[in-house]
Amino acid sequence: MSSTALIGSSPSFVAVLQNVDTVAATDCTVLIQGETGTGKELIARAIHDASGRRHHRCVAINCAAIPASLLESELFGYERGAFTGAVTPRMGRFQAADRGTLFLDEIGELPIELQAKLLRALQEREFERLGSSTPIRVDIRIVAATNQDLAELAIERRFRMDLYYRLNVFPITLPPLRERAADIPSLVHHFVDIYASRHRKSITNVPNHVMAALVAHNWPGNIRELQNFVERSVLLTRHTALDAPVAELVNTRLAFPGGRTLADAERAHILSTLRETNWVVGGRDGAAARLGVLRTTLIAKMRKLGIARDTATRWSRDLDSREHALAS
Repeated sequence: MSSTALIGSSPSFVAVLQNVDTVAATDCTVLIQGETGTGKELIARAIHDASGRRHHRCVAINCAAIPASLLESELFGYERGAFTGAVTPRMGRFQAADRGTLFLDEIGELPIELQAKLLRALQEREFERLGSSTPIRVDIRIVAATNQDLAELAIERRFRMDLYYRLNVFPITLPPLRERAADIPSLVHHFVDIYASRHRKSITNVPNHVMAALVAHNWPGNIRELQNFVERSVLLTRHTALDAPVAELVNTRLAFPGGRTLADAERAHILSTLRETNWVVGGRDGAAARLGVLRTTLIAKMRKLGIARDTATRWSRDLDSREHALAS
């Protein structure tokens, strides 16, 4: 996602930008909360860029993307001989962010056994590399982000309560795109400009019916989903007006006969993404990456929702019949 996440004039998003301005001038810890695809990392970088630390590094680490066995060494570094294969010392992300900002993305995925060491590092602003007993002091600003309810995880003893309090000094909650629909036209035009230039297309307008469909859609994948959809639309466009496949959008705001559940909406979104990737789940361009989740998480969710390639056609046919009943 580009700086597009900072585009918007809806009241909920303006409030977020005001919070960014307020906290950027300080060194206090920030916890950014919001659904997947709402632009949490961009907000973290905006805080860094507006702070007195902007001339130093903003170092990011995704706690969900690194195996638990490697995460400690990634955070704190290691000395030569600390473990098999450690032939030279290595600096961790904490030390790399000295005098700058350390962005801990998906902090809710941090293994419970590592949380105590992180808490001490946050409190003392010092840590020890693996294989060393010499403390290293750092001057860093911590910004963390999560799409989970850390307070609820703490109650369930899946996240340390004391670490939660240490992170939750200045919370910022990003609104989902469905709650800032007024910003969608600006985002769409911005994405069209970016991808038309990138793919050497001349697209001068977005038809009214296309924009209306984009504004009406629920966008469960938020800005990331909108961005991907617009890029695909640009690639499909052959003339100067954006030719978006709006018929493929499942409007999750519709109320189906008998009630449409959240699972229905989630299933439809996952199916749509799987079709876009030709049922490729993993990899850089797979469905999991587009949905912003781990491959194992998506597989587990597919099993839970009963999604399989041989059942997808039948489910889509059932959904079409329910939509037809609603229209008639």
